[in-house]
Amino acid sequence: SETIEMERGHGEALLPLVERVMAKVEGGFASLDRVAVTVGPGSFTGIRIGLAAGQAIGLACKCDVVGVSTLAALATPLILGDYDGVLAAAIDARYGKVYIAAFGPDGRPIVAPRRDGALEALRAMGAGPLILTGSGAELIAREARARGVPTRIVNEQAYPDIAFVARLGMAANPATAPARPLYLKEPDVTLPGQPAGAVVETASRP
Repeated sequence: SETIEMERGHGEALLPLVERVMAKVEGGFASLDRVAVTVGPGSFTGIRIGLAAGQAIGLACKCDVVGVSTLAALATPLILGDYDGVLAAAIDARYGKVYIAAFGPDGRPIVAPRRDGALEALRAMGAGPLILTGSGAELIAREARARGVPTRIVNEQAYPDIAFVARLGMAANPATAPARPLYLKEPDVTLPGQPAGAVVETASRP
């Protein structure tokens, strides 16, 4: 694996990065049986770049491409451990909102992926205690502390461990985990003549 912290230029950097990593793998691209790609939630541009690259690699290598929720990938390392209460993965969606998914002590989903204000997200999770991970964890923790809800932040990393994306991708059923975007919000920009909230498809899929 290789990670580069970047503010911009992801589209230009991604495929050269993948090529460097695959050059160290025995058999290279020909050894791939499946490609896993995060489908969001997140930025429109980031999701599109990742999906386009994943689908292109899958098409070239003639292998399955599966989609993995970014929130699920963030939560998985904690779900595999022992915890009491509610575990939530939260990504900062800006403007005081978060993308969130929450899980009970048995790993069962109790809050489906959604975009909410921090207070609304807190209310959806109940009385806690809360275990939080992701870049939106502190936003929810502030609301929780103000209301006396027991809260612990485990990690504020903005992106999941790629090893857990791979593990979820291996376990996924291609028929039920398509590599399609999970936006959870309307686009910030619409084309002339398009109704507000319309999502414009700009990339074809194999």
